[in-house]
Amino acid sequence: MKVTYRFGILLVCLAIVIIGSAAISKSKQERGEQQTMKEKLDQFIKEDSQLKGAIAGISVRDATTGKKIYDHMGDVRLRPASNMKLLTAAAALSVLGDDYTFSTSVLASGTVKDNQLNGNLYLQGKGDPTLLSEDFDTFAKKVKANGIDVIEGDIVGDDTRYDDVRLSPDLIWSDEHWYYGAQISALTASPDRDYDAGTVIVEVRPRDVGEKPAVTVTPETEYVQVENTAKTVAGKGEADLTLERIHGENTLTVEGTIPKDAANVKEWMAVWEPTGYALDLFRQSLKKQGITWTGEMTTGAAPAQAKTLYEHESMPLSELLVPFMKLSNNTHAEMLVKEMGRVVHGEGSWEKGLEVVEEEMDKLGMNTETCLIRDGSGISHVNLLPPDEISTLLYNAQHQDWFEAYVHALPETGKSDRMAGGTLRYRMKDQTVQAKTGTIYGVSTLSGYVKTSSGDKLIFSIMLNNLLDEEEGPAIEDKIVEMIASQ
Repeated sequence: MKVTYRFGILLVCLAIVIIGSAAISKSKQERGEQQTMKEKLDQFIKEDSQLKGAIAGISVRDATTGKKIYDHMGDVRLRPASNMKLLTAAAALSVLGDDYTFSTSVLASGTVKDNQLNGNLYLQGKGDPTLLSEDFDTFAKKVKANGIDVIEGDIVGDDTRYDDVRLSPDLIWSDEHWYYGAQISALTASPDRDYDAGTVIVEVRPRDVGEKPAVTVTPETEYVQVENTAKTVAGKGEADLTLERIHGENTLTVEGTIPKDAANVKEWMAVWEPTGYALDLFRQSLKKQGITWTGEMTTGAAPAQAKTLYEHESMPLSELLVPFMKLSNNTHAEMLVKEMGRVVHGEGSWEKGLEVVEEEMDKLGMNTETCLIRDGSGISHVNLLPPDEISTLLYNAQHQDWFEAYVHALPETGKSDRMAGGTLRYRMKDQTVQAKTGTIYGVSTLSGYVKTSSGDKLIFSIMLNNLLDEEEGPAIEDKIVEMIASQ
């Protein structure tokens, strides 16, 4: 009897403890403002339906001390998507410097007599992703100003500063005709001031019902041809068009339908072999100046004794970082990788450039032994970085003399201008955040700096992998950042 009685009392006490704990827990959930950041985040990760079956890696640090104040799978290697650009930008600033520029040279071999160049004219690219049509016009004017009207020789594009491997090793084949999968060359061109090097802008405009829509390519170039089988149909609504580039060619195909009252459709499409694209723009510019030549448009290396007629310098790296990071420009990332390889190891390749990235990340406190780095942009699905290593980089970057240029280039909330807010211009308008976004299939990431409600600054890295729909990722990240900022 006594044993049974005592056992009954024990059960009653145990029930009171359990019920009381549950009541306390429920009360803290109801009074969400009194939950700690850890409790909020742990609960959110556990209960959010969109994270079921996914992986959420989160690392949060005090920006002043570097002390880690929250960790959920922070040491797990995950796909970073464009958060990889945080590493590339930091390495480029460390190795090249924020005032580094990329030059493009116009050179001539042979002699000039009676307004005739008896030799070849060279256009030598050295990795500038910002060349526009107007720059090629300037090059041609400088040729004219050097007293050259006729070239008894070839027009040669020199892209030998980098190797001839055009696509990063893990690029998905279906991405290669889009701007974010553009080919990498030391001699290339951009269609506008977003500087998506190696691309053209294709715009489709509806005409009368039954007619083919109008298709324009910017900049105008004979290097790209268009096969248009699309049709304008009656009504309003969205266009149902498919734009592609035939593999290995510069033929763009436009198929499908576009309603007569629909808005124009605009896409940035990558060209095949950007060196030839740049050469064609140069050809057009030479013709505008009335300059003729007897040879061919070809590629090759300029001889060491070639005379420089004109040298063009790009904007400094500190300015280039703005479109690179705020608009998440993949081409810039890969060109920076090859440039670092060329400068440090004498070889403009992914292999040598990524060696430099790893070397610089080691110096900045990252443990690269636990990382797998395959490109500079993050488009690879093979890249693997732990959130803890990204937050470590972001902490140590603050103590570098190039940090102002680095953080200025990050997308920023509350800024409506594209070159200020970047990929965060429509997100978290009530928060003060400077961070790099990232998206590839099944992956969404966000890493950067946030000002808390108490005025402190925290560093965070949020990496969501194995999502069924990566477009749901930003909303999840925004909720997590809000919880972090409520500190």
